[in-house]
Amino acid sequence: MASHAWRAMTPADLDAVAEIARVGFPDHFEGRDCFQNRLTLNPAGCFVLTDDRDTVGGYLIAYPWRREQIPALNTLIEALPEDADVLYLHDLAIASSARGGGFSRPVVERLAQHARSDGWPALTLVAVNDAVAFWQGHGFVVHDSEALRARLAGYGASARYMVRRLD
Repeated sequence: MASHAWRAMTPADLDAVAEIARVGFPDHFEGRDCFQNRLTLNPAGCFVLTDDRDTVGGYLIAYPWRREQIPALNTLIEALPEDADVLYLHDLAIASSARGGGFSRPVVERLAQHARSDGWPALTLVAVNDAVAFWQGHGFVVHDSEALRARLAGYGASARYMVRRLD
């Protein structure tokens, strides 16, 4: 069985990242250019899961953002907001070939540790594909408001905005 480890994402990983996203999130398409955009804006928040042959089997992308704001799917961001007040976990996906190995916990905890040490008070995300219970297992709680419900409309009926306090 191959061993796996998380490492910093590089531009050479983007084709594999886009393919994992295509399979993992068929109802929430985001193209390669979207992932390249996030990597360019915040390389410190982009990781890939690789095996002993350096084959990409998962990814995580996070960047500074504004609390209760949700970037539109598959859009390019010109710049990170100067008034960012949370670290937004844009995406975490594990290829089916690597699922079940407990690989999400180490990278989420790594992200939380870095965010805490950088002074971010919270991690936020949008849970899709009925993943609320998964994210609750990582310390996130659903945060609901009328304004958030309107912003989540493009993410599907089961989408929920979630927060993990770090302070």
